[in-house]
Amino acid sequence: MSAIELNGVINFRDFGGGVGAGGRRIRTSRLFRSGHHATATDADLERLAALGFVLFVDLRRPPERARDPARRPAAALARVLEHQGPTEQLVAPHLAFLAEPGATPRRVSEQMIVGYRGYPFDPHYVAVYRDYFALLAELDGPVLINCHAGKDRTGFLCALTLHVLGAPREDISADYLATNRHNRADGRLAELAVQFEQTHGHAPSEALLRAMLSVDPAWLDAAFAAIADRHGDIDTYLRDVIGVTAARRQAIRERLLV
Repeated sequence: MSAIELNGVINFRDFGGGVGAGGRRIRTSRLFRSGHHATATDADLERLAALGFVLFVDLRRPPERARDPARRPAAALARVLEHQGPTEQLVAPHLAFLAEPGATPRRVSEQMIVGYRGYPFDPHYVAVYRDYFALLAELDGPVLINCHAGKDRTGFLCALTLHVLGAPREDISADYLATNRHNRADGRLAELAVQFEQTHGHAPSEALLRAMLSVDPAWLDAAFAAIADRHGDIDTYLRDVIGVTAARRQAIRERLLV
C-alpha cells in the first residue's frame, strides 16, 4: 500500500500489496483510491492516463459532482460508476450539523458514526457497491475509487474490497488510517476554512477542520458493527445485500491475488 503524489488530487494511493487469502499477495497497480479529481492538473491527467484505468467509481452525490466536475484523461475508455441520487440535497444528511455555530470535533465524530452506520444500507450506495463488485470479478485492469476527500465513503468501500480479498482486519484498518498521513491537512486548512464559511455561514475552528479531514477507527468499526447487527457478519452482508457470492468472491480473488 503506497501513496502516489499528484499535484491536484489528494489521498491518491495504491491500496494493494498486502496479504490476502491463503497468504497470497494482493496485486499492486490494480486497486487505487483518492479524493475527487476536479482539481487534477494536466500533469496529473497524464499520470492517470499512464495507469490505464478500466473503472472509475465516484461515490460523490450528484450535487457534489455538479459543483466539482471530475477531470479524467481525455482518452480514458474506463467505465464510470456514480452515485445516482438524490439530487436535491446540497449537503449530505450526516454533515448538516456543520451549519450549527456550536459544532465541535466531538460532534464530528458523533455524526460520522451515524453516517458510517448508514453507508452499508443506503440504497444509492448499495447500487454502486453491487455494480462495482460485479465488475471487479470481470475487468482486467486498474480500478480507482474516489469520493470528495477519499477517506470516508471511499474508506468503507476499500475496506470491503480488502475483506473480500481476505486481508486481515489489522491491514484493513491500517489502509483506512493511512488517510491521516496523506490528507495534506496543514496545507489545506486556509482554503477549507473559506469554503466552510461560504457553505455554512460561519468560521470554523482549526480543531473542527482537522477533525473533518481525519479518520477515526471508531467510525469504520461503526459500519462493521451496523452490518453485524443486521446480518451477523460481513460475508453474509456481502452475499445477501451486495451479491458477492462464493463464485464471485473466488473470481475477484483470482484476478487480484498472486
